[in-house]
Amino acid sequence: MTRPTETRNPASAEMDSLSALEFVRLMNRLDAAVPLAVAEALPQIAQAIDVIAGCLRADGRLFYLCAGTSGRLGVLDATELAPTFGFPPERAVALIAGGEEAITRSVEGAEDSAEQGQADLAAHAFTAHDVLVGIAASGGTPYVVGGLTYARSLGAPAIAVVCNPGSPLAAAADIAIEVVTGPEILTGSTRLKAGTAQKLVLNMLSTGAMVRLGKVYGNLMVDVQPTNAKLRQRAVRIVAASSAVGQAEAENLLIAAGWRVRTAVVMGLAGVDAAEAEARLRRAGGHVRRALL
Repeated sequence: MTRPTETRNPASAEMDSLSALEFVRLMNRLDAAVPLAVAEALPQIAQAIDVIAGCLRADGRLFYLCAGTSGRLGVLDATELAPTFGFPPERAVALIAGGEEAITRSVEGAEDSAEQGQADLAAHAFTAHDVLVGIAASGGTPYVVGGLTYARSLGAPAIAVVCNPGSPLAAAADIAIEVVTGPEILTGSTRLKAGTAQKLVLNMLSTGAMVRLGKVYGNLMVDVQPTNAKLRQRAVRIVAASSAVGQAEAENLLIAAGWRVRTAVVMGLAGVDAAEAEARLRRAGGHVRRALL
């Protein structure tokens, strides 16, 4: 399999002779192509968002299976869902080859076992009701390929995020998101353009799915968990902005709502108490906009 991510980039062939300014200009120019590569895969990304949202709406779980840089990006994306969207952390599971140790240091060889990818999913009782996102810049990582193959054998949706065309990982997936980023400025260092592309795709997948689940009203994160001073201030701003009230009134609404931001927003917009706001949200499947109809 030809892997463009492993080939030499002629634009950076003399990189070691550049000044710092020349280097950053070159790197910035090469990085500018990454969003354009992501744009080519937007139909597949949108399809994957709908699949993920459908599984989560039916009480399934979102799994990320990955290795190395891809694995750390998967862990980051899964971890951010709880504070940003109030999504239960046990329903967003990131599995990285080599286990937790591999999050902060390289565990060489851990990604080479397809059987381990399957075993790690099985250890978390992965079922057909869950959805799997496999991430690998090369598209050939056995750990991830094995996991996607296992997921499909169970009848679970399998989504691949890769940075090379025509890869084994894409072939093992129901939906293949192929973002072809080409040669890196530093040959084979896929933590660079490929990693950036994967981060952009994961941002779209998780944020898009949460929007579809009603975790957002307009462009406001109405399920943010106000677990510290910064997030409490953000919650107050969200309620104030959405309900067109002052910050003092917004804070009073939040206190009455038990600091449940969605509830406070509906209270402010519909002029109802917390119990009625909660009832409206239940009938609306958690969507603020629908709860106001």
